[in-house]
Amino acid sequence: MSYFTLSDGQKLYYEDRGQGPDTVVMMHGWTSSHDIYVKPAELLQEQARCIIYDHRGHGGSKEANRGAPTMETLAADLNELITGLSLSNITLLGWSMGAGVVLNYVRLYGCGALKRIVLCDMTPKQLNDGEWKLGLYQGSYTKEDMERDAGKDFYSLYKEFAVGAIPRLKKIPGFLLKKPLKEKLANCDEAVLKSLARSMKLQDNRPSVEQITVPVTYFYADPGSLFSPKLADWYAEHVPTPYRAVCFPESTHMLVSDYPEKFAEELGAVLRR
Repeated sequence: MSYFTLSDGQKLYYEDRGQGPDTVVMMHGWTSSHDIYVKPAELLQEQARCIIYDHRGHGGSKEANRGAPTMETLAADLNELITGLSLSNITLLGWSMGAGVVLNYVRLYGCGALKRIVLCDMTPKQLNDGEWKLGLYQGSYTKEDMERDAGKDFYSLYKEFAVGAIPRLKKIPGFLLKKPLKEKLANCDEAVLKSLARSMKLQDNRPSVEQITVPVTYFYADPGSLFSPKLADWYAEHVPTPYRAVCFPESTHMLVSDYPEKFAEELGAVLRR
């Protein structure tokens, strides 16, 4: 158990697992935690050094909840972690919100410390419009939906997200679903979640994709993703470096926890390339 103290005094929980020629920094998604990477890190322990950590307001970093953090805040935290732990030749991996952190890091700090990037089931732009249909909820979520959601209670919003990410939850009666979802939320700071959700939805990271200077791999779920599988083709057209897409068939947006062995196997293949 370790904590990294940021320049503003807030502390991030992190774990340093495994050893090998490669260093992989793995970042979780919104309302998740480092726990999602424990199994893959265990499977990769002889091939790579894995840094897994909790973002502000999440899991072991729940108490790091000062102010109203944005995606840029999380990118700055990542930069401090990389610098403070003297990491180099990094494979930077982000799933869901974590992929958004990767793209913000590229925009703000470049790719000088990176060896490669792995983006997992995430769009560079969540809000859909007349010209962009590769955003949240299979291209259906718009600015108007975000404004409508501003009037809803937070649990209802989270439930909609959870059911979107894990479609099988639709079959569970609401009164049975409420307890586990509430327990999940209890591991996070609600104010931080709200701030980051808004920040994510307002971002357009498409220009950041074209600033990438290292190889990119995209892991995506089909048909269970929150986003269109056509995103894999969009990245192929806009990533300016060697690019590869890996599909996780019959998975949900939770592809890391749905298939941890396949996730580790595919990540191991990326590291060997």
